[in-house]
Amino acid sequence: MPPGLQSPCSSPRAKLRKGGGAVPQSPRRLVVVVVSAALRRRGLLLLVPLMYLVAMVVFMGCWDLEFVPVRVGVAILRRSPPGAVYRSPQVFKKLWPFMQADVNHSNALATAWHSKASQRWKSCFSKKLHQKELPPSNGFLIIEANGGLNQQRLSICDAVAVAGMLNATLVIPMFHLNSVWRDSSKFGDIFDEEYFIDTLKNHVRVVKELPEDILQRFDNNISNIINMRAKALSTKSYYLQKVLPKLLELGAVRIAPFSNRLAHSVPPSIQALRCLANYEALRFSEPIRGLAKDMVDRMLKKSSNTSGKYISVHLRFEEDMVAFSCCTYDGGKEEKREMDNARERSWRGKFRRPGRVINPEANRMDGKCPLTPLEVGMMLRGMGFGNNTPIYVASGKIYNAEKYMAPLRQMFPLLETKETLASADELAQFKGYSSRLAALDYTVCAHSEAFVTTQGGNFPHFLLGHRRYLYAGHSKTIQPDKRKLVLALDNPNIRWDRFKRSMQEMLRRSDLKGVGQRKSNAAIYTFPMPDCMCQQSEA
Repeated sequence: MPPGLQSPCSSPRAKLRKGGGAVPQSPRRLVVVVVSAALRRRGLLLLVPLMYLVAMVVFMGCWDLEFVPVRVGVAILRRSPPGAVYRSPQVFKKLWPFMQADVNHSNALATAWHSKASQRWKSCFSKKLHQKELPPSNGFLIIEANGGLNQQRLSICDAVAVAGMLNATLVIPMFHLNSVWRDSSKFGDIFDEEYFIDTLKNHVRVVKELPEDILQRFDNNISNIINMRAKALSTKSYYLQKVLPKLLELGAVRIAPFSNRLAHSVPPSIQALRCLANYEALRFSEPIRGLAKDMVDRMLKKSSNTSGKYISVHLRFEEDMVAFSCCTYDGGKEEKREMDNARERSWRGKFRRPGRVINPEANRMDGKCPLTPLEVGMMLRGMGFGNNTPIYVASGKIYNAEKYMAPLRQMFPLLETKETLASADELAQFKGYSSRLAALDYTVCAHSEAFVTTQGGNFPHFLLGHRRYLYAGHSKTIQPDKRKLVLALDNPNIRWDRFKRSMQEMLRRSDLKGVGQRKSNAAIYTFPMPDCMCQQSEA
C-alpha cells in the first residue's frame, strides 16, 4: 500500500502493535464484558443504550458514513431536502380537522381579483389590419399542424400570419395524427370552417383544399410539393427571402411540421392577423359549441349559491403526464411499474437512453411535478375557498382516480367534470377524440370566475390569453408558485394559520400577475396586450 494511505477499515489495534504500545481489548471483547456485567446486575434497562453506544464506536471507527448509501436505512446518514418528497397526505391528515373547524371563510370568489380602472383593456387590433382590397395571390400555402388542441391552434394562427405576410392563399391546415394524443379529427371537426374563412376573407384568402389544376402539377400528390422546413421562430425576412421566391416559382409550397415556426415579434400588421385568427376567427364547431354552452349554463345553475361564480381547475394528473414528469408519489413499486410501462409505450426508450438521469426529488423541488388533486384542494382551502365553492375539473383520465380524486371531493363536494355535467349520450360523439373533449373543457374554463393552472402546457397558456381578452386584460387565474408550495406541503407539523398565510400570499401574487403585457420572448396567445388590446383610454 502506498505511504500515507490506509484501508477505510484499518484496525487501531494493528497500529498500536507496530508502535510497541499497549493493545486495548478488542471491541468484540468489550461488548462481551459490558453485556455480562449488565446481565449479572440485572440492569436490563441499561443494555439497549449501552449496546447502541458501543456499536456506534465500533462502526464509526472503520466506516466512512459519508459514502454509505441512504438506502441502508441509517436514519442519520441523510434526510431528503425540504420539498423533495411527496408528503402531502401526511400534511392533509394533520390539517384536515382545522379545515373543517375553520368557518371564517372570506367570500374568496368575490374578493380574489382587484383590477384597477386604469388597468382595463379592450380589443383594438382591427386598427392595425390593412383594410384595402387584397392583391392577386402569390400562390398556395400548405401547412401541417401537430400536437394537441392548442398546439394545433398555435400552428393555425401562425399560418394565417405567414399567409398574410406572403400574400398567399392558405389551404385549410391538415392535422398530423400524434402518437400521444391519438386524435384523427380534421379541422372542420374541431373548428367552424366556414366562419374561419369568412372572418378572414378581407385579410387572408383561405380555401378548403388545393385546387385540382394546382394539384395536377404535382402528380396529384401533395407530398411532391416542396417542403420548406422552416426553423423554429423564423423571422419575417426568412419567409420573404427563402419561401416567397419558391412560392412565386412553383405556385405552392408546403411547411411541415409547422409548430412555432414564426417569431414572437413581427410587424404590427402581421401580429394583428394572429390576433384576428386566435381571438375572433377560430371558434369551435357547432357540435362542440352547442354542448359546451349547455355545460356552462349547467355549471352556472349549480353555482347559484355563489352568484353563478365557480372555479375551474386544469388538472394535469393523467397517467402520461405523471409518467413524463418522472416524479414519484406514494404508489410504491406498483406506481413505478405503471410509470415505466407508460413511458415505454408513449416515448419508446427516450427515458432509457445512456446518460439520461432521472431525479424525482430535484424535479419536485424545482416545481416540475404535476400537482395531485389533494394538493390542489389543500391550496384552495388555504386560500379561503370554502367547501361550498363550486369546482369544475378539466382533465383527461386521472391516474388512479379513485384514490387521488377522493380527498379533493372531500374538501369540495360541489365538484363537477364534463362527465357529470353532460350525459353519456351527449358525450358519445366526442368519445375517443381528445381534442374535441379538450374543447369542451376549454370553454367551461374560459367562463369561470377563477381558473387554476397546475402544470405548464399550451392549454393553460392559451386560456390565460383568452381570459385576458374576455376580462378586460385580467386573466383571473391562480398560478401557484410550485417551488414554494412543495415546501409548505412538506412539513407535517405546519400550523393551519401559517399554511393559510402562505396560500393567501400565493393568491395575492396571482392577482398581481393577472394583468401583464407581452415581452419580446412571449406570445400574443398568452399576453394579448398591447398587440391585440389597448388600454381603454386609448382604444
